[in-house]
Amino acid sequence: MLTNLKMNTNSIPVQTKSRFPTWLRRKILYSQNYKATCSILSSMGINTVCRSAKCPNLQECWGKGTATFMICGDTCTRTCKFCAVSHGVPKPIDPNEPEKVASAARKLKLTHVVITSVTRDDLPDGGATHFKNVLDAVKNALPNATTEVLVPDFNGNIDSIKIVIEAKPDVFNHNLETVQRLTPVVRSRASYQRSLNVLKIAHMLSKNLIKIKSGLMVGLGETEPEVIATLKDLRNTGCTIVTIGQYLQPGHDQLPVVEFIPPEQFSRYATIAYELGFEFVASAPFVRSSYNANELVKKFSPEEK
Repeated sequence: MLTNLKMNTNSIPVQTKSRFPTWLRRKILYSQNYKATCSILSSMGINTVCRSAKCPNLQECWGKGTATFMICGDTCTRTCKFCAVSHGVPKPIDPNEPEKVASAARKLKLTHVVITSVTRDDLPDGGATHFKNVLDAVKNALPNATTEVLVPDFNGNIDSIKIVIEAKPDVFNHNLETVQRLTPVVRSRASYQRSLNVLKIAHMLSKNLIKIKSGLMVGLGETEPEVIATLKDLRNTGCTIVTIGQYLQPGHDQLPVVEFIPPEQFSRYATIAYELGFEFVASAPFVRSSYNANELVKKFSPEEK
């Protein structure tokens, strides 16, 4: 599937001409539900990773009345080469954000609330306490809803991970993003092993009461053996849920797509992941970490959640 490639100084093939294959073409539909969701989020000043990261599923998800809340501001302290979220010096944490997010979740009538954040290396706990405050507010507003957090690596701080785990989300997610070889190029100030440790620590602290989840992007020049090795590493942490999706370049400042992975390869990755013991796998071109996240909680009985 590699076409018109050259090599850059980081040993990642660069695609010099990009043309989306048929399986990555979709109609953009702005439904009434989409407009309603947009209105609620905008009127309340709520940040979403859907918009900040230029997610290709935004119209679909907002059309269903769902969104992934992004807390701790809209400015990240890191400059990952795959991400479109703004970076720089962030503003102080908004103390009213927990109630804003909880109110928005209630107005959207969410049954599964997904909360992520920018990375805040400037904060001693990386924003962990704020995650807890938002979770507490959401649970108070929607006691019957399930919750999912997608956290940064907290620089590997065990105390920060513990704070989030003790807030008892139903799903704890931290994305590994890519294979070990490509991590230094793709992820700013991140470590492949540190991310694995975050998941392992979360699994140990949760005592099997919280589902551990992670996500990968493909199409950045990784090989199938590398993806399989990464899936094995994830399983060894106690991770039981994994998402795999096609990387799409969100802007000129981010890494170009190296390869458009065909749907049949995504199916193969799903088969391999299930064979490795993952309980839930979402693997397809448009899959993103929180895409249809509410579907996974339906796979588990209330006793397991």
